[in-house]
Amino acid sequence: MANIKSAKKRVLVNQAKTEQNKRLKTNLKTVLKNAEAAIESNAADKNETVKLAVKKIDQACAKGILKKNTASRKKSKLAVHVNKANA
Repeated sequence: MANIKSAKKRVLVNQAKTEQNKRLKTNLKTVLKNAEAAIESNAADKNETVKLAVKKIDQACAKGILKKNTASRKKSKLAVHVNKANA
């Protein structure tokens, strides 16, 4: 453990941010799984779940949880699956 007050604070802040990022990432994974499941089962609300998933992806990208290209790739993958299901 650090001896300097500012270093102790940084340790605590980093722990808090790590937990927050983990929560956001876990929630994002859950939303993506729900969207994929809705697409696979051809649920009536699949468009809404995909819209929510895209929103969560954008939020994660804005907060630095996902990189820009990763977010774009995930959104594109969802769009392709939805378009196949609607066709």
